[in-house]
Amino acid sequence: MNKIKVGIINVTGYVGAELARLLCRHLGVELISVTGRSEVGKKLGDVFPHLSPIDLSIEAEPEDAGLVLSALPHKASAEVVLSLLEKGIKVVDLSADFRLKDAEEYQQWYKFIHPAPGLLREAVYGLTELHRHQVASSRLVANPGCYPVSAILALAPPVKEGLIYPDIIIDSKSGVSGAGRALSLNAHYSETSDNVSAYALEGHRHLPEVIQELKVLHPNFSPSITFVPHLVPMTRGILSSCYAKLLEGKMANSERGKAELKELYRGFYKGEPFVKVVDTPPQTKQTWGSNLCLIYPTIDLRTGRLIVISCLDNLVKGAAGQAVQNMNLMLGFPETMGLEALAIYP
Repeated sequence: MNKIKVGIINVTGYVGAELARLLCRHLGVELISVTGRSEVGKKLGDVFPHLSPIDLSIEAEPEDAGLVLSALPHKASAEVVLSLLEKGIKVVDLSADFRLKDAEEYQQWYKFIHPAPGLLREAVYGLTELHRHQVASSRLVANPGCYPVSAILALAPPVKEGLIYPDIIIDSKSGVSGAGRALSLNAHYSETSDNVSAYALEGHRHLPEVIQELKVLHPNFSPSITFVPHLVPMTRGILSSCYAKLLEGKMANSERGKAELKELYRGFYKGEPFVKVVDTPPQTKQTWGSNLCLIYPTIDLRTGRLIVISCLDNLVKGAAGQAVQNMNLMLGFPETMGLEALAIYP
């Protein structure tokens, strides 16, 4: 099997390092290039000892490859992606720079004017479970944000079937690695240990992704979402608790309704290798290091309210694993290639 050459831009962040870990043993690709301006010239194994089997030095600029995965921050990624596309290189962009279809939303949520608004319509939102066929034929895939993966997968079945009112609450908890590797007081050990904090109550940047994709599932659905993220003292993981009132007459408010709801979810995700509908509320450690999203749907019989719990590893299914899943489709590989590892426990 001839391996396809791939590269990683910004390997020195947590997501970039996770991409390298996953691609190291991938049977279909050869990792030929890693960049990271803060560590240019150093061996990758000297910066990340756990990646020492990868015999590469960190470069300032990416080498030409069949596909490049960009783990640059938002705004910085867009210009680099444009130059790669001009060379005919396929791209999976892990920043937010191509996720939103409306260019004006970048000014509102990310405080910059998008340099290539024409590409926003072409870019495919890379939540593979919802856009598999578009991903496979695309040259530019916008990898979703970590919170949106957990929230959209949790809410997609009832939104698609028109089972809930548009007033939705999403309460998400994330590990500290979601804040990135750059030094920050909020991510300092003394600040996060034995502590839980809510943030971005005025609106998180990931919110427009969730709204956009739920509307795609049901064009007449206009969600009104309260999304509150929390930082919890753990390294990896996201747990999202999603709440919405069930439309009257759509589903029985009984044990039978709860069983029907679970069957709806299992039918919706039938055959999906990385979404598992479980029988008990999932925990973040059950996904650690894997590309799984675990989902538990139920009904609060006292209030007639839908409750959905979803769990994933924010660095894998929420970022690097999702990107490899998209890469596999773009390159014609089995979707699960390089992502078969079970979760690490404890």
